[in-house]
Amino acid sequence: MDGLENVQDYAKKLEAALPGEIRIASLHGRMKPAQKNRIMEEFAAGETDVLVSTTVIEVGINVPNATVMMVENAERFGLAQLHQLRGRVGRGSAQSYCIFISSNENEEIMKRLKILNDSNDGFFIANEDLKLRGPGDLAGVRQSGQLDFKIGDIYRDSDLLLKAGDLAERIVAGDPQREKEELVPLYRWENEYGNPVDFRSI
Repeated sequence: MDGLENVQDYAKKLEAALPGEIRIASLHGRMKPAQKNRIMEEFAAGETDVLVSTTVIEVGINVPNATVMMVENAERFGLAQLHQLRGRVGRGSAQSYCIFISSNENEEIMKRLKILNDSNDGFFIANEDLKLRGPGDLAGVRQSGQLDFKIGDIYRDSDLLLKAGDLAERIVAGDPQREKEELVPLYRWENEYGNPVDFRSI
């Protein structure tokens, strides 16, 4: 709900909808550190039943008795971030649940969220996310999108590409001044705009 609805307003809605004995608190990044710490300590101690928060809880929060997390508008977050968020529950011995709610039933979005439903393995999730979003540019500025890589397929040929990278590093290490004429093609390429790039100047 980060940015879509003010957490305090959302907490008030819950207070109006839930029985009065349920204690609700809100947490967001604009709070002072001491205030955030106090709210988290009260939640960890069981003095708060429901915590309404932005993604400020994504890392560094350890509350073993937190057993249910609901993430609204889950389609707005990356898979790695959602994986981090759900890691905030299930840290104790009690059965825990993480519920992702999406306001968009687009097929691609559902496919992404299904990856999280199928696995708790962070490496697998990151790899599947890479396949869906694309790696972007190896030598450019795009952070997603399919790679127009003419030498090989980054997924199918990953082992071969890693070996080629290791070999290139050894060759370059053997020419520390980058002066060997026969190695010049290794040091030059064209970027996505067709402009020449000289590796020796980077």
